[in-house]
Amino acid sequence: MRATVLVRPKPGILDPQGQAVESSLRHLGFEVSDARVGRLVDVDVATDDKTEALAQLERMCEQLLTNPLIESYEIELEHA
Repeated sequence: MRATVLVRPKPGILDPQGQAVESSLRHLGFEVSDARVGRLVDVDVATDDKTEALAQLERMCEQLLTNPLIESYEIELEHA
């Protein structure tokens, strides 16, 4: 089963990349109030069971893909 994990800085956490993007967008004439930079991770999980896939992905996020102190994540499963 294929999954996409979206990782973002938690609200209130300093995001220098987001600040740089926000500043650059303003300099280009775009009206933005905030920009946050995260990352996207695509993962193929070796199971067709949705519950098992979500459990594995949660463990992956907690152990490697995110820093739970400063980042939040969202998991989206792609159904075959």
